[in-house]
Amino acid sequence: MFTVTRSENNPILSPDREHPWEAAASFNWSPVKHGKELLVAYRALSERELLEEPKIHRSIIARAKVEKSGKVVDRAPLIVPMEPWEKFGCEDPRVTKLGDSFYIFYTAIGSYPFSADGIKVAVAKSSDMKTIDERHLVTPFNAKAMALFPEKIRGKYAALVTLDTDHPPSNIAYVECDKIEDLWSPAFWKTWNREANIINFHRLPDDHIELGGAPIETPEGWLILYSHINHYPTEDRRTFGIEAVLLDRRNPRMIIGRTKGAFLVPETYYETTGMVPNVVFPSGGMVEGAYLDIYYGAADTHGATARIRLTDLLRSMLPTAPKLLARFPGNPILAPRPGVAWEAHGVFNAAALRLDDTTHLFYRAMGDDDTSTIGHATTRDGYVIDERSPKPVYVPRADFETKHHPGNSGCEDPRLVELDGKIVMAYTAYDGEVPRVAVTSISTDDFKNERWDAWAMPVVITPPDVPDKDACIIPEKTEHGYVFLHRIDTSICADILPTSDFTKEKVRRCIELFSPRLGMWDGSKVGISGPPIKTKKGWLLFYHGVSETRTYRMGAVLLDLKDPTVLLARTAVPLLEPLEDYELKGVVPKVVFPCGNVLEDDMIYIYYGCTDFTTAVATASLKEILAILT
Repeated sequence: MFTVTRSENNPILSPDREHPWEAAASFNWSPVKHGKELLVAYRALSERELLEEPKIHRSIIARAKVEKSGKVVDRAPLIVPMEPWEKFGCEDPRVTKLGDSFYIFYTAIGSYPFSADGIKVAVAKSSDMKTIDERHLVTPFNAKAMALFPEKIRGKYAALVTLDTDHPPSNIAYVECDKIEDLWSPAFWKTWNREANIINFHRLPDDHIELGGAPIETPEGWLILYSHINHYPTEDRRTFGIEAVLLDRRNPRMIIGRTKGAFLVPETYYETTGMVPNVVFPSGGMVEGAYLDIYYGAADTHGATARIRLTDLLRSMLPTAPKLLARFPGNPILAPRPGVAWEAHGVFNAAALRLDDTTHLFYRAMGDDDTSTIGHATTRDGYVIDERSPKPVYVPRADFETKHHPGNSGCEDPRLVELDGKIVMAYTAYDGEVPRVAVTSISTDDFKNERWDAWAMPVVITPPDVPDKDACIIPEKTEHGYVFLHRIDTSICADILPTSDFTKEKVRRCIELFSPRLGMWDGSKVGISGPPIKTKKGWLLFYHGVSETRTYRMGAVLLDLKDPTVLLARTAVPLLEPLEDYELKGVVPKVVFPCGNVLEDDMIYIYYGCTDFTTAVATASLKEILAILT
């Protein structure tokens, strides 16, 4: 698990109308160190050339210096079209320093109207990143992206290149040669074995991939950032994302680790609006101390950066690395009991509350009549169930949760908190038509003594005709009031209530905390898991995310301690996903759905429903999760 933090200065590189050659866009920047200086090469796009034909935006490669403050200075053209094979533009540089020379590979556009046969890779060599000593056409075939490794591999020069970017499907391939000049020798490419050198970066059958920046050396291997475009054949469904693989240090044809999906997608205004909206494109990376800084193009208009703690990223990519979350070997801990009609079709999505030395689980039970009720189980050690109720401890009582016609109905997915001497339960009340949030309470003393007839009559607190689910109150009043979390449509919302008296207070608005990230593991829908955990760093909230493939996973966010409507951090990859048989096969396949969590010392016990049928538990270290989120 890791988090991605965009620079607060984004976009850092933007068009400059005082420079005609970059008046329209400045993006896809590639960083390189020159002594103590941080230099960048980037694609600069002019306004349309209206006084000559063709009337196009023409690209050149520019260079600049990035000061310690982050300010970009000394911007100037570096590679401008001179040769016939680059007459209509020079695009998307990838810079590597090898020895005393800088090798800048770029896309050369040699024909108009633009066509695949006129789009190839070229290279420029420089000793100072200010003047070009020589330039060459590299590939005799269609290709767009190429980058040199910053050191020899087993005594040979090595590079990666994207093949057939304009004749999809594209592929990324490995290239090695004895002399650097071989890379721009037509004779070399005639004998190069294309098929033997393709590296399988593809995850999905209809994706489109392109190499990002130059390979980055890490303790675990060569880190490669690349662009992943899902649904590429269907233009209006294309989703851009940034992904990564790890290649073996001595044999870069071998992938030894990878991210399971996109970890950065278009979200901010500078990524969703521009020359080409909704684009993030990785163009380079730089290790700075403990962090990886990703340089990327935003909407084909700006240059931006994002930061990841490198060890967290590598740990998430390597299949052999220790995991943050440990499943209980005895899972599932709750399953339907034979002959018990009220839980015959599932016991899942359990709320959890630790009182004294006992963890109480309030689980959703689905009966033979398709009615959801709530059962009760206890565990002292957090794993093994000690006692379990013979009948439901909470059943539908109000009209808004009573079945009006055949189908599902009842009391679903509870969350429990202790507040002012009471146990407050928020749950989804479903009458078979519109799910709404209901709240009830019971004194802590009655709860401990299992006087279940003492539950207050529930009140529904969300508007009619508005589907609303996944709710809880944060059990501590802020200076503005009580923060109530809930989900409307696909997003997690908050409202601030003056008191915790739900007979008077109603949820009337959605302060949007966060929403799905299109193209990522939580790209279709998000909802809270258990109630947030108070820590010194903020409120730790687990949440479930649903992907385009209808897979349910769990991630985490950190909310501000004083104002929980402020999002401080969000995991880029899931902490828990369906892997075991009991998480993959069931009533609803590929579902892990946490509703409860308990903190004991540094250990978090997370209770989650599996495939809408059973309940399981997993544990994680609070300290480790906070280290990632902060």
